[in-house]
Amino acid sequence: MTFAGSLNPSFYQSLWQDCDSIYMQHQSNCLTLQDNYQVNVNLLLLAIWLDSHHQLLDSSNWQQLQQILLQWEQKLLLPYRKLRRLSKAALEQAEYQQMLDVELMLERKSQAKILRNLKSMALNEVSSTEPESNIGRYLTLFNLDSQDYPNLGQ
Repeated sequence: MTFAGSLNPSFYQSLWQDCDSIYMQHQSNCLTLQDNYQVNVNLLLLAIWLDSHHQLLDSSNWQQLQQILLQWEQKLLLPYRKLRRLSKAALEQAEYQQMLDVELMLERKSQAKILRNLKSMALNEVSSTEPESNIGRYLTLFNLDSQDYPNLGQ
């Protein structure tokens, strides 16, 4: 068992850049899970990233991260996202892009919050043949089965 904060800083250096690439590959699934089940895309991307690095976070930590973000995002990000979506038809493209840019800045704030909290959590190194996954543990919080989304683990 290793505490995430004790890992080499290079372990996290490319985290969100890697997650941006992961998002581009899985954008449709991510947005479907977000819109239909209120799955946090940043946490889902983190789960995929940790799985690719063979690091496993306890289920209780996934629940804790979800709670921390939900409290913050319900106050600011989620109402803003709703406003942006409702405004799309009434705005010029440049105005809409400005709203989208603000939303992306708020997403980056969420990512910083995730990383701050993750560093105090324990990670377990697992083999690539381990049946448990972060994707599965995170989706379980929403009563979802990761086997219904097999391409997320690829």
